[in-house]
Amino acid sequence: MQDMLAIIIPCCVSPFGFFLGRVYAQTSVPNELLEAARIDGAGEARIFFTIVLRLLAPAMVTIFLFLFVGTWNNFLLPLMMVSSDTLKPVTLGLYGMVSLATFNDRGSLMMGALLGVLPVIVLFLGLQRYWQAGLAAGAVKG
Repeated sequence: MQDMLAIIIPCCVSPFGFFLGRVYAQTSVPNELLEAARIDGAGEARIFFTIVLRLLAPAMVTIFLFLFVGTWNNFLLPLMMVSSDTLKPVTLGLYGMVSLATFNDRGSLMMGALLGVLPVIVLFLGLQRYWQAGLAAGAVKG
């Protein structure tokens, strides 16, 4: 468990994520919208969960995907922190397989690389609707 936390915690605490989230929130949530919700009688929690989170969904998905891809492709941190073979990520497994002196099966290497990329592709395809919604929201003139 400690090996997993040693990999997850440094990758999830990203100054880039905080910066991108703050800048996007400052530019995409208009103060007039928040004031209109307060005049209508909505509390701060209701404003946050019903209005602000929906406006910030594209930024949150973008930050999540950046952090996920960065963690998934990380090589050096798991190489130093993980001691058991069962917790090693795909990149270290492929590296260990290729570094053997008797390795000559390139087909299994390509299959491992494909299986290592599939979760990232599935995640991008599953979350692309949030990006499209964010692009369309900025295209309205008014």
